[in-house]
Amino acid sequence: MADVINRQKIEQFGNLELLAKVVVEGFITGLHKSPFHGFSVEFAEHRLYNNGESTRHIDWKMYAKTDKMFVKRYEEETNLRCQVIIDHSSSMYFPVEAKSKNIFNKIEFSAYCAAALTELLKRQRDAIGLSIFSDSIETHTPAKSNLAHQKLLFNVLENLLKQHQNKTTAAIDALHEIANRIHRRSLVVIFSDLMDSGKNIDDLMHALQHLKYNKHEVLLFHVLDKKLEIDFDFENRPYTFIDLETGAKMKLHPTALKEKYIAQMANFEHDIKLKCGQLAIDYIAADINEGFEKVLLAYLIKRNKMIK
Repeated sequence: MADVINRQKIEQFGNLELLAKVVVEGFITGLHKSPFHGFSVEFAEHRLYNNGESTRHIDWKMYAKTDKMFVKRYEEETNLRCQVIIDHSSSMYFPVEAKSKNIFNKIEFSAYCAAALTELLKRQRDAIGLSIFSDSIETHTPAKSNLAHQKLLFNVLENLLKQHQNKTTAAIDALHEIANRIHRRSLVVIFSDLMDSGKNIDDLMHALQHLKYNKHEVLLFHVLDKKLEIDFDFENRPYTFIDLETGAKMKLHPTALKEKYIAQMANFEHDIKLKCGQLAIDYIAADINEGFEKVLLAYLIKRNKMIK
């Protein structure tokens, strides 16, 4: 499995759906060579017929070929329902110079991960929905497993890569509203940098608890540029720091506040991990400079636990 993301290599595929297929193929190949090789990442278009059930959906053509009775599987028989939630606020466009440095910013990383998950879910005959929010909910599609719906999701994600507007974050309000809109038990996968202006961790955890109260399982990917946003690894020179959501500017030297900044971020991350653990929410730090494998593997492990 690749350790880092090469933006230029990935973008040569052009189409997001094609890229997702390539990423998932590579991931599955690596998975079968790993200690997780026993985990099935294939899907069956049919299941064996069970004596006593209706014969209405038996595939008689398959019976003629194999002399065994298989039942066609439909959307209502999907193994799992998954709702992917993406934070589309302006802070997710950090770092703004990502393209020139041949790396991804946070929104691109999240969109590509969501595309790969969509492809993986498609192969497993699972249902997937997509919610996108900034200062309000921009998109919300309920989970479905048909091909037309999956094409729609890829188009939405493609458009997400082209948009960039000044948008603040209302993660807490959005998560509460999305929790009210998901009516069937699902795996909820969230991509966010967790930067919600004027809100504290307790407010965020209350919103996540709302999802858990509704019987959903939650995977929270804390999307960050570890080098810059956690380690505060800037060159030893003055910078003008700009708040991507408000446009506020501040001139300062990184070394003047590096130690205090790192300590505060460490406390923030520690508090989130602790509270997620208390709520039985899977917290994963997702560094945009790393590959997609960490995200896909976390999903597969969670899915495996849910359907056993």
